[in-house]
Amino acid sequence: MSINEKILLASRPQGMPEKSNFSIEEEPLPVPQAGECLVRTLYLSVDPYIRGRLSETKSYAEPYKIGEVIKSGAIGQVMESTDPEFKQGDIVAGVWGWQRYAAVNTSTLRTIDPDLAPISTSLGVLGMTGLTAYFGLLDIGQPKEGETVVVSGAAGAVGMVVGQIAKLKGARVVGIAGSDEKNKYLKQQLGFDEALNYRTEPDLKAALEKACPNGVDVYFDNVGGEVSDAVISLINKNARIPICGQIALYNLKKPDQGPRIQSAILTNTALMKGFLVGDYSKDYPKAMTELAKWVADGRVQYAENIVEGFENTIEAFLGLFSGDNLGKQLVKVSEISK
Repeated sequence: MSINEKILLASRPQGMPEKSNFSIEEEPLPVPQAGECLVRTLYLSVDPYIRGRLSETKSYAEPYKIGEVIKSGAIGQVMESTDPEFKQGDIVAGVWGWQRYAAVNTSTLRTIDPDLAPISTSLGVLGMTGLTAYFGLLDIGQPKEGETVVVSGAAGAVGMVVGQIAKLKGARVVGIAGSDEKNKYLKQQLGFDEALNYRTEPDLKAALEKACPNGVDVYFDNVGGEVSDAVISLINKNARIPICGQIALYNLKKPDQGPRIQSAILTNTALMKGFLVGDYSKDYPKAMTELAKWVADGRVQYAENIVEGFENTIEAFLGLFSGDNLGKQLVKVSEISK
């Protein structure tokens, strides 16, 4: 192919994003300059945090500009290189976003060995997803043997890794997800002690009280909203609450108004802390080594929901907000060239 396709932000969504908020454009293949590689995309990551960058609201990452390529994690194969550290055919990971080809500064790339694990895991359990679960749980949550850990968004890419690491630390783990099929997977495949369907439970707080007879020591919050209100009402003294995401709130047109939780935090001397995985970058090698060992040993398993075809990237992204994915949501753009 001599033409590049890329997906741009066409307009800012009001509430739930729609296909009309994006545009697909064609251009000639980029030409790598000094210190760059021409990379052909193999896999794209679609993630909930992208929703925040579609809006102009202040957040931890700069909003995308209108007409800008949607940036996200990607895996690709080097087609041309101006850097002797990278050669044609190398498999690399980086952040060049939703496009079939990109000229990428080699300082932002890392090489992947396809013989060690499926290359897609570099965007999931052996990439930012796994690292997010690892640092958020172990640094902020600090689960101890016999404690109760609750994970919302438990069937997502981060949540399922959080739950498994908590089990490795000897905790009782309760997951919250949006379908009976997902909860069956959490319990039967991943070893969660309990799993609750927030969509069908008539009284989520009562169901949580039953599932957590000794209260909640660690709540790994991926969703916010009413689910988190129910969990936080059950926290124990000195509970820890890592805030990873708030997907229940991302598409609201008006600011959310919920219970005031300060009293629960104060009276239980609890810790609630938001975090960004990039803050732990100096510790990535140690964490990646441990995660890779757990995956190789089968002690941490993972699931991927792979959507085929670059043309389906937008639909794959929108599917995140209707709960289509079990595990990491990926788009497969092309095959590795031999």
